[in-house]
Parts: sequence; structure tokens; C-alpha cells
Amino acid sequence: MPLVEILTADQGHVPASDRLVHTELGSHLRYSSHAEETFEGGRRLQITQVADGVEALITLESLDAAPAAIRSSVTVAATGERPIVLRSVASLSMGFTPRYGADDKFDGWQRLSGTGDWLGEGRWTRTPLRGPDFPPLAEDLTGHDPRGALTVTSDGTWSTGRHLPVGAVESADAGLALIWQIEHNGAWRWELGEDTAGGYFALSGPTDADSSWTRLLRSGETFTTVPATIAVGTAFEDALAALTDFRRAARREHPDNAAMPVIFNDYMNTLNGDPTTDKLLPLIAAAAEAGAETFCIDAGWYDDSGHWWDTVGEWLPSTTRFPGGFGEVIDAIRDVGMVPGLWLEPEVVGVRSPIADSLPREAFLLRHGQRVVEHHRYHLDLRHPAAVAHLDAVVDRLVADFGVGFFKFDYNINPGPGTDHEADSVGDGLLGHNRAHLAWLDSLLDRHPDLVIESCASGAMRMDFAVLSRLAMQSTSDQQDFTKYPPIAAAAPISILPEQAASWAYPQPSMTDEEAAFCLVTGLLGRYYVSGHLNEMTGGQRDMVATAVATAKDLRAFIAAAHAHWPAGLPGWTDPWVALALRHGGEELVSVWRRGGPAATELHFPHLAGSDITVQTVFPADLPEWKTDWDAATGTLTVQANDTDIAARTLRLTAHSLSRK
Repeated sequence: MPLVEILTADQGHVPASDRLVHTELGSHLRYSSHAEETFEGGRRLQITQVADGVEALITLESLDAAPAAIRSSVTVAATGERPIVLRSVASLSMGFTPRYGADDKFDGWQRLSGTGDWLGEGRWTRTPLRGPDFPPLAEDLTGHDPRGALTVTSDGTWSTGRHLPVGAVESADAGLALIWQIEHNGAWRWELGEDTAGGYFALSGPTDADSSWTRLLRSGETFTTVPATIAVGTAFEDALAALTDFRRAARREHPDNAAMPVIFNDYMNTLNGDPTTDKLLPLIAAAAEAGAETFCIDAGWYDDSGHWWDTVGEWLPSTTRFPGGFGEVIDAIRDVGMVPGLWLEPEVVGVRSPIADSLPREAFLLRHGQRVVEHHRYHLDLRHPAAVAHLDAVVDRLVADFGVGFFKFDYNINPGPGTDHEADSVGDGLLGHNRAHLAWLDSLLDRHPDLVIESCASGAMRMDFAVLSRLAMQSTSDQQDFTKYPPIAAAAPISILPEQAASWAYPQPSMTDEEAAFCLVTGLLGRYYVSGHLNEMTGGQRDMVATAVATAKDLRAFIAAAHAHWPAGLPGWTDPWVALALRHGGEELVSVWRRGGPAATELHFPHLAGSDITVQTVFPADLPEWKTDWDAATGTLTVQANDTDIAARTLRLTAHSLSRK
């Protein structure tokens, strides 16, 4: 396969297809030069190719802390007099099976891919490649490669709203797995295909076919793709561990990366966007008593009317909700030793907001001169200096006036393909805005280096590494049914770092002890994120919450260094048993949820086979222990729950006389 694949208007595919690969220009490119260099923390290889008035520079980077991962991007330059119309440029394309050979190239290979939806984020499946997606076609008899491919795409700005920009292929027979992520907060595409010579995958940002993206390059102009990273291992979980190492090494440095303070947020199944002084003050006291370190006032703090959805944009504290002034509530948070936090949805302006009239029309995403409206909101175009200045002023004011140290940045609309204002295409306008959004986040954190920002987008509709390489944590879902949350929480470390995964722990006074423990376990192997009517609980219930918070604090250093795996298999949406394990330094932490079904399940730890282990209940310690039985020969732990159908435990496994395979 060509090293770089570029689709242009005047040079299409050979043979004809709708793939990212088999581009005619890609097949013409030839080596011109290369350069190698080291930088702090890594190495870089750049290879330049030329053909037909185009120069293509592919940049491959490896970080010292993640040697089994490579990040790739491509810069295309128009070097001739003829303008170049780009329709797609793959950030990376490569084969992953042996070339040719008599055996079935896809035999034994599986793909792992994830889908998302509001309330059903991160649903992962493992599917054989040879089957409905890739039936045997006898393409070798034609002398031509097939035309089709398995394509996975996202358009608009909910980068993980439907499909996930992370995927993998794995072969147990070959002892090989590759996992990839496309690092973009907008439209993207990845594809898998089969050629006569073998299988390939290709990774890309926006394209003409999928997201109305084209870019015109005049002589001397350049375009650089969004970055994409691949990691390799002997199996999926090994490759994911390598990608996890890369994510940790490639994140923005921030004190929160290690501190990971416990957050209490008043929204989920609690105030639900209706905060007032009277409701908040007892919650603040109860959250502090439980050990929370940050208290976030969620949606509604800016609302006087009770109908705030289409009026947002000024972000001024309500006067009716806080008759003694907003500062009274902020002071109450600070007085009990917690950091004050606020919910903010910075990129949108309600159609009835005064900001909609005070900002120039060009400060919003436009189509044919009209502002794009979605669910009664306009969307700021952060390429425009007036939009950036407005958001800078909002954040700086809230930090200066109230000492806000934490923001939950929500994002509840998807404005669609983009904007045609000052852009070669609507997709090109959106890509410019996407990149301006990241630049705004960078500049914001440069000004406020200790500010902690949570990424939230209707749960996790924008859960990509472009955003999460900058922000501290990610709300994993808006799911309010606590029994449906475990598969979301368990699968989150495939897409994001375990220490960034904020899965809600929202126990309620009406719950049984086992139900409350179930809720508290859900967030325990991630970034601890608490809600619930703590002020209405009994003393015993509050003690359980406080114990869970204390446990989370004890575990956070382990979580920030650990790698995830799934001893019960990838979590299924309706599985009666769900498990997530984190491995580090010869120890395992595993959270196990029972949602009905049989009273016992088997958890598989093949890397601990041949060892004796000690099993300890980490949380809840005050409820009856579950029985466990360890088979050292197979590395299988049988877990026996008690009589309760809805229950969960977090366990610690410590291996002795370790004999790893």
C-alpha cells in the first residue's frame, strides 16, 4: 500500500471505490527525503514524498514512555502552479495481515469496535472479520482489489455520539493486536478493508464523502491532517495498555493528573438543574462531611425564569435563586474546605439570549448567511475573535469574582456538518472551528494553569482524545438508572484513561444498603464523581458514602498508574454480571456488579495462573462478603454473591509466588 493516501478532485481512485485508500495520487508519490530527530520525551521520523505538483510529509512520533505506540499525521503542500482540491487525506493507512499466502487472510482475525448513544455510551463488541462484513469474494480471480470496505464515521461535533474513534483488530493465532484512536473533536472516519494482498485499515479526519469536507490548496499552501495513533500488542488488552501509556504521556501536564480530587455534583438524580440557596447549603455541608474536595453547582445557577434552555449565553448568577447573593453559596463551599465549581455550556448561545444580538453574526456557525439553530441554540464559531473574547471574559470573570476552581463544560447540541462562512466547504469551516476550540482550551489553561475542567457532552457524546489530552476528566454518561450504568463504567477505559472516567456514584436515601453500595462501586475504579441527597440520609447511609469517598482517595494513585482489562469479557449491555479490573504492580483491583442472573460467575486472570492469590474486599467492607474460590491452574476466580440480585463489590487480588505468562 502507498505510505500516504490523498484523494483529489482531479485524481480519484484506481480502481474506482469510495475508500480512503487506492488513491491514484497516493500510488504516484515517491520518496524524496527523510529526517529523524529527538525531542524531549520522544523521537520523530518525517518522510517526504513528491508527485504531480504535490509534496506529502508524513510525521511519525514515538514517546519514550509509550514505545509501542506511534502517532501519525500528514501535511500536504501544493508545489506546482496548479491548485489542488483535496477530498480526503488519510492520517495513517497500513496493512495488518501477512501479504499474499494461500491461507485465508482474515481467518481468526476479529475486530473490536464501539458505538455510543445518549444514555448508552461505549457499547463494545468483538466480531470476526470473516463473515457478513467480509465474505469470501474470490477477488484474486479478477486481478483487482475489492471496491468496498467496512467504514465507521462521525459527522458534526459529537465526535463519539454514534460511533467511537477507537477501534482494534486482533488475531490470537498471529499473537498480534493493533488498536487505534483518531484524535479529533469533529468529523472522522476509520475503515477496514480486504485486498488481494491482505487486510488494511485507514484513519482519517473529515472527508468529502462523509462530512462535506474539501480543501483548496493554491501554490505554496499546506494542509495538515488530524493526528491518529496506533498501538501494538500481542493481544487486545496488551495493545490497549500501550495506548493507555501513550495517552498518559501525551496529555497536557496538570496538577490534577495526579491529585484527582473527589467531586460532588448536585445534578444527577438530585437537584436536576434546579439549584437554590436553600437546597444547596445542606448539600454542601453533607458533601464536605462525606469527604468531597470539590463541589460543583450544576445547571440552572444562571436562571431567573425557570426556562433557561434558550436564554443561556450571558452566564450571570441568578438573583431569584440566591436571594442572599451567589457569593453566599460560593463562600459556604469554600468555608468547609471545598473548591467551588460551576456548570457551563460555553459554545452555545440561546436564541432568546441577549448575547445572540450583541455578538456579530459572523461569530456563529453560518449556512448561506443564516445562523445555524439546533434545539433553540446558536453555536459559536471560535474562529471569530469576538466569540473567543466573549468566552474568555465569561471564564475570567467567574474565576475572578467567585474563585471558581472547577468547571463542568457541557455540550448538548450538534450543529451538523459545519459552516460555509470563509471556508472552502462546510466541512472545512467546521474543521477550522474544531481546531479553534482546542486552541481556546489551551489558551484558557495557559491563563489558569490550576483550573480543573471536566468534559461533558450530554454524558459522553464528545469523548475523544483531542479534548481529553487537554481536560482533566470526562463524564461517562447521563444514565439515571443505576442498574444500567455498570457496562458504561466498565467499558470507559477503552476510550479514555481510567483516571479520567467520571462515572456517577449517586446513592439515594430510599435505596437499600446493597443498592447504595452498587452505586458507589460504579465510580470507584475511575475519577470519583458523587451525587445524591446526602443531607437526607441516615447516619449509617452517610457513613457508607464517606467510606466510599475515603476508599476512592486511597485508590487514586493506583488507578492513575494501572491498566484495564475485562475478566468477564467485554461488558454487554444486558449482561447479568459485569466486571472491570485494573492491574498495576502485581496487584489487581476488580469491580464486579451483579444484575440478576445466576448467583455465581467466573472471572479470568490468565496472567495470574500458577500463582496463589489473596482476595480482599475493598468496598463495601460492612456488608456480607462474597465467597470466592481461586483455581491457580487456570487463573480463574469464581465469585459467589449473596441472595441480593442487585449488588456489587470491589475486590483486591494480591498474587504470591508470581509466575506470569
